[in-house]
Amino acid sequence: MISRQRIPFVVALGIGLVYALVGRFSLGIDLFGQGGLLSIAFLGLMPIGLGALTAHFTPREASWSWRRVWAPFLVVLLFLVAALLFQLEGLICVIIICPLFLLEAFIGAILYTTLADPLDQPRDKTLMVAGFALLPFVAAPLEQLIAAPDTFRRVENTVVIEAPAAVVWQHIVRVAPIEGRELPASLTDAIGFPRPVEATLSREGVGGVRHATFERGVEFIETVDEWQPLRRLSFSIVPNTATIPPTTFDEHVIVGGRFFDVLRGTYELQPLGPGRTRLVLHSRQRLSTHLNWYAGLWTGWVMSEIQGRILTVLKARCEVARTL
Repeated sequence: MISRQRIPFVVALGIGLVYALVGRFSLGIDLFGQGGLLSIAFLGLMPIGLGALTAHFTPREASWSWRRVWAPFLVVLLFLVAALLFQLEGLICVIIICPLFLLEAFIGAILYTTLADPLDQPRDKTLMVAGFALLPFVAAPLEQLIAAPDTFRRVENTVVIEAPAAVVWQHIVRVAPIEGRELPASLTDAIGFPRPVEATLSREGVGGVRHATFERGVEFIETVDEWQPLRRLSFSIVPNTATIPPTTFDEHVIVGGRFFDVLRGTYELQPLGPGRTRLVLHSRQRLSTHLNWYAGLWTGWVMSEIQGRILTVLKARCEVARTL
């Protein structure tokens, strides 16, 4: 049972949750254009409206922190849990948007209370909160008039291997099947990214085709366009969409989709002296959203984790091979 004193607080949370779900469904089905959920309207403005709406309906006698921090935070968490339970979003997307939603809901609550609390007329407060709540739905069709920019990013990882370049080269042109125990622990496993499995090569030299496979049917076709033995191996990357099940990735983070793609990969071998080699692995990605700066933080971290784990496996293998 909920005490009578707590009912207004529950109502405020319920209204905020309904607002978030309405925003998720209307913006998610591209009702206002082709931006969908990876848009400023959804990721940038809707949490602000959520925070303002929650603060508006939370009783004025509530503490400063409850009205501006805890109530908006709780609504965001309820929304994200509901999105997971009803499979509206995958775990990857929920984790990515959670920090942004929490911060902006707090900002929305602060802005609303700062602007609306000094007003005397309830009608003025209602108009104020309505403006906050409607802002993402007004902005969504306007946002679609501006094409999402393409941003190209480079992610680089480096490892020093106690083995000569000849040994390292043998292990990068083809990567034998990777056992789970070879891979260091990573949060990418917990949030659902497939782990690397192996990389095959059709033939040595420019024009050779590598098939880099990951768990759950994920495969990338890598065509070699730079082949400098013991120095550099570089290739273009195209996801093999025919082998990737639709359930492997959330639609918003699928590689090769309209929002994100991995374009190139390169290994560079730098001799450091007798029996030592610095191995550099870098990749080039494309981001095409209106929030590339934020998406880039996450894609950069994920790519760095994946590349770093591959280098860890290669380092261990090369150093064992050197002693044999």
